Amino acid sequence: MVRARSAERRAEILRATLEMIAERGYRGASLSAVAERVGLSQQGLLHYFPTKEALLVAVLEERDQWDTGGGTRSDGTWRIDLLASLVEYNAMRPGIVQTFSALLGESVTEGHPAREFFTRRYTQVRASMAAMLRAEYGERLPGGLTPERAAPLLVAMMDGLQYQWLLDPDSVDMPAAFQDFLTLLRSTESSAPENPRS
Repeated sequence: MVRARSAERRAEILRATLEMIAERGYRGASLSAVAERVGLSQQGLLHYFPTKEALLVAVLEERDQWDTGGGTRSDGTWRIDLLASLVEYNAMRPGIVQTFSALLGESVTEGHPAREFFTRRYTQVRASMAAMLRAEYGERLPGGLTPERAAPLLVAMMDGLQYQWLLDPDSVDMPAAFQDFLTLLRSTESSAPENPRS
């Protein structure tokens, strides 16, 4: 009972932190403001998350759990047919996408507490996308690229599309644009590069 209540309280804190980061950015989301929003003292909040950095990483990990639920094979690799579903899902939750994108943008600065998280995350995501592309296409995609060379492009497409959509949702149809990208990816009309790197 106590453990269940503690898990509920942690989830409540994470939701409140996401909302606050979306409203004010990471630097503007103070521990005291988060604590007030969930009805705790700052000391009470520190019982669940000992530092602001620990809270930030927990928020990012929680967001990734939402994204990967149902989108992977039993071995943990992504399924290409469900990437489009993830993009559609993200289009229905702009607040979460905005929070992630804001933190990603901030994390490139030296000493940002999320920098290590995002660096590690992108290493894992690129490897997972390469494994997914290999399962789908083998050692070469229709255009001639290896899965390892195509994986960063796929990740860049997904994250870059999110930024464009957040800035101008009326002009950028994120799910439709991603479907267009998948069409390009699957195209067999492209010829392989003249000097493909392995």
